Amino acid sequence: MKPTRTTLTAEEMPKKWYNILPDLPEPLAPPLNPATKKPIDPKDLEAVFPKGLIRQEMASDNYIDIPEEVLQAYMMANRPSPLQRAVRLEQMLKTPAKIYFKREDLSPAGSHKTNTSLAQAYYNMKEGVENLVTETGAGQWGTALSLACSYFGLGCEVFMVRASYDQKPYRREMMRVYGAKVHPSPSDLTEFGKKMLAKDPNHPGSLGIAISEAMETAVKDGNTKYSLGSVLNHVMLHQTIIGEETMLQFQKLDERPDYMIGCVGGGSNFAGFTFPYIGEKLKKKTKTEFVAVEPTVVPSLTEGKFEYDFGDTAGMTPLLMMYTLGHDFVPSPIHAGGLRYHGAAPTVSLLVKTKVVKPISYKQKEVFDAAVMFARAEGIIPAPETSHAIKAAIDLALEAKKKNEKKIIAFNFSGHGLLDLGGYQQYMDGKMT
Repeated sequence: MKPTRTTLTAEEMPKKWYNILPDLPEPLAPPLNPATKKPIDPKDLEAVFPKGLIRQEMASDNYIDIPEEVLQAYMMANRPSPLQRAVRLEQMLKTPAKIYFKREDLSPAGSHKTNTSLAQAYYNMKEGVENLVTETGAGQWGTALSLACSYFGLGCEVFMVRASYDQKPYRREMMRVYGAKVHPSPSDLTEFGKKMLAKDPNHPGSLGIAISEAMETAVKDGNTKYSLGSVLNHVMLHQTIIGEETMLQFQKLDERPDYMIGCVGGGSNFAGFTFPYIGEKLKKKTKTEFVAVEPTVVPSLTEGKFEYDFGDTAGMTPLLMMYTLGHDFVPSPIHAGGLRYHGAAPTVSLLVKTKVVKPISYKQKEVFDAAVMFARAEGIIPAPETSHAIKAAIDLALEAKKKNEKKIIAFNFSGHGLLDLGGYQQYMDGKMT
C-alpha cells in the first residue's frame, strides 16, 4: 500500500510565522490616512486593532514567534494539516504530472481562515478587548472568527454579505452555534447600511459594504475591535503556517513543486500557501511558478488598476496600494462568495505587478465542472472558491500531458463545500451559467 498523505507531528509544526515584507522585490507603498491622504500613523489604527496586531502589520522581522497559546489552538483546529496526493485525479486525467493539495478543509470551521482568526482573537483577548466585529462573504471567515472568539472568550458580531446570507443559511447557523450574532449586509443597524438599503431595498451586498458596517460598529463601541479575514499584512503573516508546513512536507517527499496555485479574493489563502516559497524564489533558491486564480466577474488582478483605493465602500479604511476594481464595485452574486472582493492584498498585488505571480481568471460554470471532477475522483467536495484553484491545477496537468512532462503541481485546498450544496444543486440541475 502506497500512502497518499504526507503528515507532520505536533512537534514538527512550525513555531514561527514568515513575514514576506523584508523580501519583497520593492518596498510596499504605505497605507494612507483616509482623511489626510498621508502615510498613516500606527496610533491611528488603535481605534480598531489591538497594538499586537498593529506591530505585526508594520513588522520588518523575517520571522515572528507564534505564541504558545496560539500553537495550542492550532492543534484544536487540526494543525498540522496533511499534504495529500490526488492520485485518482491524476489517473482520470491520464497525466504524467503529480498533483498535491494542502488540506485546509479539515479545520472545524471548514477552511484555512482559523489560522488568522485564532491569532487575532488571542491578541485581542490579551489586551482586554471584549468583542470583535467583522464582515464575511461566503461565511468561511465569519465561521472561523466565531469559533476563535468562542475559544478565547470574546463576543462576536458578523455582517454577512446578503447574497451569501441567503445562499448559505447553514454557514450562517454555524456562526450562531459558536455564539456569534449574524446580520445580513447591508443592514438597518448602521448608518451606512441604511444608506445602501435606501438606494436598493434588495441590495445583494458586497464585502466592501460589509466591511464599512463592521468598521462603523467598531468605531462606535469602545469595548469592540474590528477583525479582518484577508488583505492586511498581519493576516497574510498568520496564514504562512500553511506554506511552511508544505515546505517541510515536500522535503519529506524529496520533491519541489513546479507550480503552486491558490484562489484569490483578498489573497489570504494564496499568500499563506505560497509566500514561504515566494521568499525562496526571490532569493533565487527555487524556480517554482505561482498562479493566482480569480473569477472572471471579479477580475481584480487580471483587469483591475494598480492604485490607492479604500478597502471598504464607505471610505472608512486606510487607502491601500493594490489592484482594484474600485471600492464601489458590486460584483455578481456568484457562489464563490469569498472571492467577491473589489481589491487584492497589497502584498499579492505587488507580486503580480512585479510578475512574480501570474493571475488568471475562470467562469463559474467551468469552475464547477472542475469541482465535480475532483469530487468524483478524490471523494472530497470543494468550496466554490477552492474550485478555482482545482480548475487551474487540472489545466496545468493537461498541459503536462500534452508535453509529456512530469511536472509537480500543488494547490491549496482552502475549504470544503459541504455548506455550498445550493450552488452544486444549481449546477447539477443545469441552471448554472
